[in-house]
Amino acid sequence: MTDTELIAWLQLAAVPSLGGSRIQRLLSHASPSQLVVMTTEQLQQCGLTAKQIQALHHSNQARLQLALQWQRAPQQHILTLDSPHYPHLLKQIASPPPILFVRGDIACLGAPQIAVIGSRSASIDGRESAFHFSKALATNNYVVTSGLALGIDGQAHQGALQAGGLTIAVLGSGLDQIYPARHRSLAASIAEQGALVSEFWPNEQPRPQNFPRRNRIISGLSTGVLVIEAAQKSGSLITARYALEQGREVFALPGSIHNPASRGCNALIKSGAKLVESPADIYDEVGSLTECAISNQIGVPLATKENEELPFPALLANVGTEATPVDVVAERCKQPIHQILPQLLELELSGWVTAVPGGYIRTRRG
Repeated sequence: MTDTELIAWLQLAAVPSLGGSRIQRLLSHASPSQLVVMTTEQLQQCGLTAKQIQALHHSNQARLQLALQWQRAPQQHILTLDSPHYPHLLKQIASPPPILFVRGDIACLGAPQIAVIGSRSASIDGRESAFHFSKALATNNYVVTSGLALGIDGQAHQGALQAGGLTIAVLGSGLDQIYPARHRSLAASIAEQGALVSEFWPNEQPRPQNFPRRNRIISGLSTGVLVIEAAQKSGSLITARYALEQGREVFALPGSIHNPASRGCNALIKSGAKLVESPADIYDEVGSLTECAISNQIGVPLATKENEELPFPALLANVGTEATPVDVVAERCKQPIHQILPQLLELELSGWVTAVPGGYIRTRRG
């Protein structure tokens, strides 16, 4: 992407009340570079308000140039919605961030992730659980995603790092304004062994209203969300609610009915979250996604029985390693959906494909 194209994306992202889903609709009419030079009348026809048009036509040029300069530093990236490195799962949520600022390894954003979140004022047991669950998840090739906060988040990142695995921290501030400040050293380690991610411009200060927005990214990046200790009005429950709305798996560690820090987790379990007692309970739900991703990363096909006949080869050829919607599969195979669905069910029962949010992925190779 050229600097001119990236500046156009940054201009769009800076327009107030113009989120990712709205920008996606605008892109069906024109590219960002075309949109930013449209006349007021043309932009009004696209549905932009007078305030939005004013913001687009009078962008802060100094701020745009600072963003470009920021990206030129080693291991610093700005991902746009149309970038090949933009995380596929995150793109599927209701309002994906139009741009992401990333410091570290952008490749890990597309790997299977489990979010581990919970109380900032966690108990010793909660902190130990976060550390050991995350260490086990990282050992089993999951990327551990969290929010860099004190308590559970920090222990989750530490557990993944100690296992030699990957971890992602999503911030409620810009990446040049690490919050909390006492986690600056931890953030530097995460950037070396994973990635720091934010939708906020690099110099953005942490603000209370930023953290619910951050939470939707944490769940949006992840296949599942594990909550360890959360009070009844915890921010972790906001993340869990986002996860449910996004079609993600929600897991919760049960706790004593006498512990206020466990009431949020216990309420999640009563509402349908999966009770977990060990990391194996998580693998049972989402292990096939990890197996598929590991195979794709190392370039080794998953094992199949010798001389096993490939079922529905035309259908399998049109299901890849990223979620493919049923209607897309049907269109590619030139078959009606009511014929495709039984075939997909048979393939799922025999382990060839797996249903995930947004469609199906292929989990075995012939």
